[in-house]
Amino acid sequence: MLDHLEKLLDCRTIEGVWALHCDRMTGYGFDRLLYAFTRFRTANGFGSLDDTLILSNHDSAYLDEFVGGGLFEDAPMVKWAASHEGVCSWHWIEDLARSGKMTAAEQRVVDFNLRHGVRAGISISFSDVNARTKGGIGLCAEPGLRQVDVDAIWAEHGRELLVLNTLTHLRISSMPFATARRALTRRQREALEWVADGKTAADIATIMGLTVATVEKHLRLAREALDVDATAQAVLKASVQKQIFLRGSLHPAPVEDGARARKVRKT
Repeated sequence: MLDHLEKLLDCRTIEGVWALHCDRMTGYGFDRLLYAFTRFRTANGFGSLDDTLILSNHDSAYLDEFVGGGLFEDAPMVKWAASHEGVCSWHWIEDLARSGKMTAAEQRVVDFNLRHGVRAGISISFSDVNARTKGGIGLCAEPGLRQVDVDAIWAEHGRELLVLNTLTHLRISSMPFATARRALTRRQREALEWVADGKTAADIATIMGLTVATVEKHLRLAREALDVDATAQAVLKASVQKQIFLRGSLHPAPVEDGARARKVRKT
């Protein structure tokens, strides 16, 4: 366990953390994982996919429809994770069906999951002191395991599984990633950092050795990349996403390609 935790702490990219976690979870019988994290949660759920980091090692055929096709919006366990904290056995889905409270849309998702061998598992919804931040993960059991088998695994190893998943979530959520249409460039990040320090466009032009028009262009493109209307909003969003004020350089350090988040990453 300590060896694994040391490797986790040493990882410098989200991809590295995720690959390490997927490998570890396979050892417990969970061969397919789906993780989601947002810093822009809404009252109705996880919020826009454009602001959500999604990591998974499910196959593309599953992800294209479940995530890309929007099926996740009606998934019972996703709804549960969006409004709860803690651990939930997928046995709850069977209870929901028996109660007669499952909607037709939810049943379609359940049927879709069954067709793709997503039958048994555990969901974890992580707690956070920030009401706008939300993360959760679904651990899908390998083929051949029933829900009763999964519940037995959790009964024996639940404590360490919860710790491993929580620490992985904390490690990932501490890393910079861009969930906008594109990641900010080095110049865009630098310009936003100077704005955050109270500098005007003219000040920034002098500091960066650019024209005012070029600085304004960098700020405009940063607003477009972050999908906001005002530069102040861009500073806030880039800060929340940890795209600016990166460790190692005040103004600024480039984000490594491996730390850039796409809507879905498959490893």
